[in-house]
Amino acid sequence: MKFTLSWLKDHLETDATLEEICERLTAIGLEVEDVDDKAAYKPFVIAKVISAEKHPSADRLKVLMVDAGDGKPVQVVCGAPNARAGLVGALARPGTYVPGIDVTLAVGNIRGVESHGMMCSEKELNISDSHEGIIDLPENAPVGTPFASYAGLDDPVIEINLTPNRPDCTSIHGIARDLAASGLGRLKTLAKPSFRVEGETSVGLKIVLDDERLCPGFALRLVRGVKNGPSPAWMQQRLKAIGLRPINALVDITNYMTFDQGRPMHVFDAAKVKGSLTVRRALAGETVLALDTREYKLTPNNVVIADDNGVESIGGIMGGEHSGCDENTTDVLIESALWDPINIAKSGRSLGIITDARYRFERGVDPEYMVPGLERTTELVLELCGGTAAEAKVVGYKGYTPKVVDFPYSEVKRLTGLEVSTEESRSILTRLGFEVEGTGESVAVKVPSWRPDIDGKADLVEEVMRVHGVDQIKPEPLESHAAVNGRILTTLQIRSRTARRALASRGMLEAVTWSFIPEEQAKLFGGGRRELKLANPIASDMSDMRPSLLPGLLTAAQRNADKGFGDVAIFEVSGTYETDTPEGQRRVAGGIRRGTASLNGAGRLWSNNAKGGGKPVDVFDAKADVLAVIEACGLPMANVQIEKGAPSWYHPGRSGTIKMGPKVVLGHFGEFHPKTLGALDVSGALCGFEVFLDAMPEPKRKATRTKPPLELSPFQVVKRDFAFVVGSEVEAGAIIKAASSADRKLISGVNVFDVFEGASLGEGRKSVAIEVLIQPAERTLTDEDFEALTAKIVANVEKTTGGVLRA
Repeated sequence: MKFTLSWLKDHLETDATLEEICERLTAIGLEVEDVDDKAAYKPFVIAKVISAEKHPSADRLKVLMVDAGDGKPVQVVCGAPNARAGLVGALARPGTYVPGIDVTLAVGNIRGVESHGMMCSEKELNISDSHEGIIDLPENAPVGTPFASYAGLDDPVIEINLTPNRPDCTSIHGIARDLAASGLGRLKTLAKPSFRVEGETSVGLKIVLDDERLCPGFALRLVRGVKNGPSPAWMQQRLKAIGLRPINALVDITNYMTFDQGRPMHVFDAAKVKGSLTVRRALAGETVLALDTREYKLTPNNVVIADDNGVESIGGIMGGEHSGCDENTTDVLIESALWDPINIAKSGRSLGIITDARYRFERGVDPEYMVPGLERTTELVLELCGGTAAEAKVVGYKGYTPKVVDFPYSEVKRLTGLEVSTEESRSILTRLGFEVEGTGESVAVKVPSWRPDIDGKADLVEEVMRVHGVDQIKPEPLESHAAVNGRILTTLQIRSRTARRALASRGMLEAVTWSFIPEEQAKLFGGGRRELKLANPIASDMSDMRPSLLPGLLTAAQRNADKGFGDVAIFEVSGTYETDTPEGQRRVAGGIRRGTASLNGAGRLWSNNAKGGGKPVDVFDAKADVLAVIEACGLPMANVQIEKGAPSWYHPGRSGTIKMGPKVVLGHFGEFHPKTLGALDVSGALCGFEVFLDAMPEPKRKATRTKPPLELSPFQVVKRDFAFVVGSEVEAGAIIKAASSADRKLISGVNVFDVFEGASLGEGRKSVAIEVLIQPAERTLTDEDFEALTAKIVANVEKTTGGVLRA
């Protein structure tokens, strides 16, 4: 939001300096982003040409003697056709930076004649595009004074970074109101427009609002007999200062109102409007040629103003070229309307149109200024273009019902820590335009029509705080915890951090991928539900919330591979989405390995294998990553089980599911299904995993008494091997669990060391060989003890899995 200092002072009576105003704006939340104090124009002075002689070596050049008011005439070589003795213009001396030509002047030698500066044109000073001659001022212009001050070019331009919740400060009047409320001057009250009204607005012209939710109010006035030429210099100068190009008086007036009062207006050439004006949704396929000379294809989501000719304007965003005003316009329809902010924002985004009108309407304009804005615009049109005004037509608007917020003054202290008296809080709110009703410690506050951002008492606290002074809040240290190293993070936060460290320690790099993925990828990984589709995706290929971390990681790995980095090990700890409820969001640690990026050496190393190509990653690398995360999170590994049955995006024979008990699924791992990789356009040796951190049970409370230290047994470990013939569907984990439970005091470990399948065992059978570690604790075991333990192991395996001891 840009404005000039003199423009601000049209609304604010103050003696404050530019620096004080900028400091106060930032202090009350209207952060000053840039100040152009027009210092570049200060070196230019008004000078008079004493004499103008023909250049001795150039027919089109003249040698001027110029008086800058200091009694020391300087010689200037000039090629302007209007250079003459007696001309008063703008002189730039050597060392001056000339913005229009981006040159810093020096003493020059032009065709053998020295030139000590230049007489400037309007283009060279960036005042206009005119370069037909040098600036020609009236004879009574004060020679020797700064040209910028005389021409009004020394008006500083202030730019503030306006937050989306402050639509009231999209106008210079609103900014002045805030400054006045902060004590930096007095807000000027604009005189109520007064002009004669003759007749009615196009007696036969009807205004139809199809849906008053999209257009809650519409005001229109006809002005006959206008003369549409250039706007006055003061208006053009202000518009140029804030970066707008003057077009003609009628258009410039609407732009002026947009910034001056925060009220976007629109003008139609009345002669080009045919029939009634209807505010409606656009028809599918309808198009409009807008004022930016671009044609837009509309949808029923866009609201338009139409007549018998078709669409004349995109409501609240941009007018149409057909009914635009030009130098031939004699009768004009002035429109002031209210629009639904959400629809304006969606329409502007879908059409790709950014205008000053959209910027204000999508934030919310003052509904009570719809009609006064029409009156003020009419006054400007009559003043600058002449004509006679007709009676206004107002349709749809039902008035403003103020929101009432119950406000206990104690909330200021509770939320900010500031000690602000009730009298000061009341005064601040009143100066900002709020109506405070009641006495005592709690009051009812009526919200003014220009503050749609105020909803509750916390918003009122913010108003008191920013005007009282945010810098008055004293910093205080966080409350200390009762115990040293007291717990701050939740269990889930701790496990998220632990999972990151565990995976990073295994040589993986952390990645951050988008939470949005294409619909096809979402469906591929079990998602694609309707409630998880984005209403306004930032791109067409980011339409759905991700059900898994793996699509993003896989495509990231492929991008690296396409750039020559094929051995990639990356992970991410973030959220996935199964439903649109808080319970449907999961905290997941996921990762993938590609190429030869295994834990035990990646890349083409001579020690990896005989050919030097490196061992490709496989399911066991993913399994090791999963187990590392689970162990790091503190879960008892003895209770962790690995089963078949991973989701469909994994390879069915090279994947698994990790559980704790029969119901709690901790995660999945494995190599990826070829169809999955094909659908993602991903190639190479790939394995991956996902661990559900939020599915891990909370750790049990530790006993208060100290456990006795673990004592090492003085007896030697004994190993016994067993080979069991079981059905092919039997998992090795089931055999390990059965063997371990035979005697938990004596058996310290069970490992699988061989699996055999062959015709000698019979179809659908396999042999699984295990090594059982037996650790005596109290005495040396006898042969009878070993025979009894062996029998129990065999009986347990047979009972649990149906396996028999291999002969």
